[in-house]
Amino acid sequence: MDGIVASASSEIQGAGLQPRRAPPCTFVVFGGGGDLTKRLLVPAIYNLACAGLLDDGFSIVAVDWAELSDDILRAQFHEALQDFVAKRGTAAAVLRDDIWRWLNTRVSYLRGSFEDPATFERLGARIGSGNAVFYLAVAARFFGTIVDRLGESHLTDEVGETYRRVIVEKPFGHDLNSARELNIRLLRTLRERQIYRIDHYLGKETVQNIMALRFSNGFFEPLWNRQNIDHVQITAAETVGVEKRGRFYEGTGALRDMVPNHLMQLLAMTAMEAPVSFDADAVRDEKSKVLKAIHCTGPEDVVRGQYGGGVLGGTPVRGYRDEPDVAPASRTETYVAMKLAIDNWRWAGVPFYLRTGKRLAVRKTEIAIHFRRAPYALFRDTPVDRLTPNIMTIHIQPTEGVTLQFGAKIPGPTVRLGGVRMKFDYSEWFSEGPSTGYETLIYDCLTGDATLFQRADNIEAGWRAVQPALDWGERTEAAPLCPYAAGSAGPIEADALLARDGRQWQDLAE
Repeated sequence: MDGIVASASSEIQGAGLQPRRAPPCTFVVFGGGGDLTKRLLVPAIYNLACAGLLDDGFSIVAVDWAELSDDILRAQFHEALQDFVAKRGTAAAVLRDDIWRWLNTRVSYLRGSFEDPATFERLGARIGSGNAVFYLAVAARFFGTIVDRLGESHLTDEVGETYRRVIVEKPFGHDLNSARELNIRLLRTLRERQIYRIDHYLGKETVQNIMALRFSNGFFEPLWNRQNIDHVQITAAETVGVEKRGRFYEGTGALRDMVPNHLMQLLAMTAMEAPVSFDADAVRDEKSKVLKAIHCTGPEDVVRGQYGGGVLGGTPVRGYRDEPDVAPASRTETYVAMKLAIDNWRWAGVPFYLRTGKRLAVRKTEIAIHFRRAPYALFRDTPVDRLTPNIMTIHIQPTEGVTLQFGAKIPGPTVRLGGVRMKFDYSEWFSEGPSTGYETLIYDCLTGDATLFQRADNIEAGWRAVQPALDWGERTEAAPLCPYAAGSAGPIEADALLARDGRQWQDLAE
């Protein structure tokens, strides 16, 4: 089974069940001529088609302002797909002609302004009265406008069994107030069940596997609490700089760009209580409870950094302030580390450390669960710092899997301890086709499963948790900007954040 990750469906197939095919639908992409559509959305749709999960009544309408035609857009999609499969180096590294022919006939282009009612009149004639998903692959300033116009044109009206759904990309607001305002605006036109706020991190198999690891294995969940866990580290490290996004990043920064959405979702999946079922609202209810219990105690628990020049992969790279469209005296952070607390019975007293940044030594996203050390009475002759800490690391990218680190006796006549690791790697256990991470999310939207999408209260709770840090960041004396060299592990002040608690970050190189 190609495309949509076979590992996600192996157990279902083994149980004699097959994933159901999505119902017929017109998939409308606002910003359909842009990079996101070509690089991620179309490859994901191709993978779903390879897996046989799309109905013959599926079609794509790309809406954008650029001077394009159906043939030009199809040629661009074809080139993007060829590039996508060629880079994977797997058995699926050749574009399937049968799938492309099927998809090619279902792609059309609609040129028009996102603010012009006439665009939506033409769109209504194009999609008719059937099911439709509207994907907002556009700048955030257009979210409210597009939904307003969809509502005014009655394109969000649902009649009988027909559905109309809207997928909203991040950023969903730039602070708590703007997130609330956007939620209010969207809900004037749409019902909550029609809104699918997407976070592509939740499309990754390992993220979805967090709940499976915790709740389907009797040896993990009993240990998943403050009696057994010392602390949790969540890391999202990037080697890239701001590239050509300097203007956008100047008004955003690492905190807004990554923490309220990506990192908070990883935290929620790690810390949530077991839902009563895998129903969408049951899962999102538990996430909401965790997010509402988070707090950051003070400015001393936040480190803001900005990369300077350095060497990455043997190549000199410039500092952030030398990037295009960045102010020479910019105070925008490209790195942030935070210490958070969760005030509930399961996690009271267990710190959660989050860090994310650009131009770091490696590209890596992971969750590290650090368990409490065993009593030392049996190992009085072994220096404490040589005892291997028990760490369960959930690897999210670039590789997907789980590593468990623990101590074992080194062979020999005396008792000497050494550290060992057991590792589960998705690519070794399950056959995978090339994947973007959007396959599951698009399929879930087409079939009406909102489990992996964020609800309005989840969005606001995430922003509420980081709003104090945003406020402190506006006061220089409360949140100084700490420099770090490109290609390093981040500012030394981030190390001090853990050192004062007698802890240290996991080495990025491991």
